[in-house]
Amino acid sequence: MNSPHNMWFMFDLKWNRNQNKRFFLTPHQSVPAISRQAQTTKKIFISWLLFLSLPDCPPLGLESLRVDDSQIQASSYQRSGLGPHRGRLNIQSGIEDGDLYDGAWCAEYKDQHQWLQVDAIYHTLFTGVILQGRNSIWSWDWVHTYKVQLSNDSVNWETCMNGTEEAIFEGNQNPETPVLGRLPVPTVARFIRINPQTWYFNGTICLRAEIMGCRVDGRQKMLLYTETDNDLDFRHHNYKEMRKLMKSVTEECPDITHVYTIGKSYMGFKLYVMVISDNPSKHELGEPEFRYVAGMHGNEVLGRELVLNLMQYLCREYKKGNQRVVRLVTETRIHLLPSMNPDGYEDAYVKGSELAGWADGRYSFEGIDLNHNFPDLNNIMWDAQETAADKSKVSNHYIPIPEYYTKEDAMVAPETRAVISWMQDIPFVLSANLHGGELVVTYPFDCTRDWAPVEDTPTADNAFFRWLATVYASTNLVMANPDRRICHSEDFQSHNNIINGGAWHTVPGMNDFSYLHTNCFEVTVELSCDKFPHASELPIEWENNKESLLVYMEQIHRGIKGVIRDKLTKQGIADAVIKVEDHDHDIRSAADGDYWRLLNPGEYKVVVWAEGYFPSMRRCNVGMEPHPTICDFTMTKTPLQRLKEIRAKGGKIPQDLQLRLRALRLRKLRASTKAINRRRESQRLQQARKARSTGAQRA
Repeated sequence: MNSPHNMWFMFDLKWNRNQNKRFFLTPHQSVPAISRQAQTTKKIFISWLLFLSLPDCPPLGLESLRVDDSQIQASSYQRSGLGPHRGRLNIQSGIEDGDLYDGAWCAEYKDQHQWLQVDAIYHTLFTGVILQGRNSIWSWDWVHTYKVQLSNDSVNWETCMNGTEEAIFEGNQNPETPVLGRLPVPTVARFIRINPQTWYFNGTICLRAEIMGCRVDGRQKMLLYTETDNDLDFRHHNYKEMRKLMKSVTEECPDITHVYTIGKSYMGFKLYVMVISDNPSKHELGEPEFRYVAGMHGNEVLGRELVLNLMQYLCREYKKGNQRVVRLVTETRIHLLPSMNPDGYEDAYVKGSELAGWADGRYSFEGIDLNHNFPDLNNIMWDAQETAADKSKVSNHYIPIPEYYTKEDAMVAPETRAVISWMQDIPFVLSANLHGGELVVTYPFDCTRDWAPVEDTPTADNAFFRWLATVYASTNLVMANPDRRICHSEDFQSHNNIINGGAWHTVPGMNDFSYLHTNCFEVTVELSCDKFPHASELPIEWENNKESLLVYMEQIHRGIKGVIRDKLTKQGIADAVIKVEDHDHDIRSAADGDYWRLLNPGEYKVVVWAEGYFPSMRRCNVGMEPHPTICDFTMTKTPLQRLKEIRAKGGKIPQDLQLRLRALRLRKLRASTKAINRRRESQRLQQARKARSTGAQRA
């Protein structure tokens, strides 16, 4: 009887019409091993001429950590921090070379007998290898060329052939750019080895890798794609496809959805937002406003797809009568921005999930990191507190944008300008900014005092922010797994998968700006180790995050809320200041006088004051239940204010100096944005005319 190791399989390709989008390879016959030349002829014959009609195989999961450390071995390694478990695509090193978390597998010896081996566990149709050099700020190491070897038992190995010669694959020319090497003949095996042949002349053998392959089970059936029970659209959506999906959701659920745009990117892509609520087109008195923002870094794409899936899910579950979703939609106005940086996303999308690298598409078209593009209000507040004779007189909220930031020549991206304007137009209460590349939830402050590189920098609402972060992290199926592997070099599980932003790295980003410039509390969610997961990973990522996305939105209904009204007219009072005792962070009422103050359970002394009114005080008790305590206020005008109103001839500029300055700076920011947009449009028209003129002359 012939051994499985010296037998090749012939396959017939069959389309199973009873299975949605499933391709099967079924055994046709087995052929005993004969001469090497005949084997090569057979391999070319079976060489998956039929396979060319199938989709590309997905990655095995070195980058996504689906491949366990125990499945990766090597011929040798320099030390533990450069062991085979570190040879994963896009893995990032720690700050120090020589620690346990270096940025590649590096062989101990510099010869052509070194290898990195991956055990796929199951028989797998291997189709390609993606290679990257070592991630390090101190060393330059990468592999120029390599061979690939395959085995069914890890003892007998065969080198991939290119015709009658051993195939030599092109590797890297720098440490970071991933390079795909396709196998000339896709081949079924269990084990695969990468065997470096040449490497950077001034370095050593170091690499990070991903393996492309489709699992084949014991009956030789290969499943490439399956639908999920939720029937959501699990794929990567470029700008055009994203618009189509959003349109389809609005057509499916017209009564609870509304799409609007908050501006345009540098390249002219519209920044679309979908609202989901029972009255989506306008703010309802007392109903809190929530937002999810995704795609701030264009190559961190999982958030974008989760937000698009969330649109579909809320629509369909609402129609089914899912009581949890119905309650969420009827009691909350939910705003979903799937792509804050569409220019960056399109750049990453063209290259694809494994070839975009760690940074391609991260920045805006102008090269701006949008999370570093918000004004630093932290140090404005802290500097004012240090110099003030009475710190209680220093504002701790609604801090105006600095003057320099409003100028036309300020390095402020159009995407950032659009989001700031949006944040001021809508009285958001709670938000999350969805990122990728790690598994952790960070909460403000993200900026440290005196720009210390790393320092725990809590807000006045630290306890509630920690609660918000914990709610998401503890319900995320991957973060909550105590046996999960760390992504790169930091063990966030020791912090229960949450961390103060300043204790990780300092940046005066969107979270801090939201807290200090508006009423909105915001955290950052790092969704996955892999910034750009393969489309095959999206269904499981949805399941990992679905409960977290829902339960986090429900936290908007914790604390107190109410309406602040004039005692005589019963009209709502806008911009009233709500102060909570022992919480050195105030909020303000919205245009209709309604407000929302997120708080943990407890009893609070709440004082409200407004220009021209006597202060009003109440004690409000917040219970354990996930719904807010109603705490309304009625305010009485001072005699002086009534006298001013009798004398006044109208005038809408607020008397409060801070509000006046805040409104003035916003008007300047919007004016400079319009001027920049007009200039860019004029430049585009001139370029278009020039192109048409050049084309006419050539004709």
